[in-house]
Amino acid sequence: MSTLPSIVTAIIVSNVLLSFIGFKNQSFFKKYQFQMGKIKAGEQIRMWSSGFLHVDFNHLFINMLSLYFFAGYVVYSLGEMKFLALYLSSLYIGNYLSFLYHNQQNEYTAVGASGAVSGIVYSAVLLYPDMKMLLIFFPIPLPGYIMASIYLIYTIYGMRKQGDNIGHTAHFGGALAGLIATIAFAPSVLIDSRFTLLILASTLIIAAFIFKWKN
Repeated sequence: MSTLPSIVTAIIVSNVLLSFIGFKNQSFFKKYQFQMGKIKAGEQIRMWSSGFLHVDFNHLFINMLSLYFFAGYVVYSLGEMKFLALYLSSLYIGNYLSFLYHNQQNEYTAVGASGAVSGIVYSAVLLYPDMKMLLIFFPIPLPGYIMASIYLIYTIYGMRKQGDNIGHTAHFGGALAGLIATIAFAPSVLIDSRFTLLILASTLIIAAFIFKWKN
């Protein structure tokens, strides 16, 4: 995994190029961002294209850095085609959850690869249950499932705020899609990673109930 797989390089380059076009050209950005009213009117391409646009450089950098660190694990375990299927399904399911949740908000807009990246992060943690990760402000190795749970808490918080044009709802849907796709592609995780799967699935279920209760 020392060399970045070609499919991951292609995805990162696509995100960077399209995001930078969006930074420079607001007409392009608005034409392809997730915009509820436009999607309901039939512009389904936005369900896909919005996943390759970002609010600003920092948003792009964080998503692509996360993809860079985790994608290799998924490609190594599942292969490039299954990785691509997992990435795209996480992107779409994340945006579809956003579509369902914000369906009555015709002015709702969002962009970002966060749903797809969330799916890759959760998949990597499930495939490698012994993975350890570091927070910059807390430089002590923590199990991947704890980091993934912290990430989900941040996601729920972002869903509550809904004020930064970042598709936080897609984080949640993408993570769920990543777990389901990983189980479908590598059923052995049901046994080999059962404790990690239990933690990740429980976190998603609890978060969903808390979020539903607060709405």
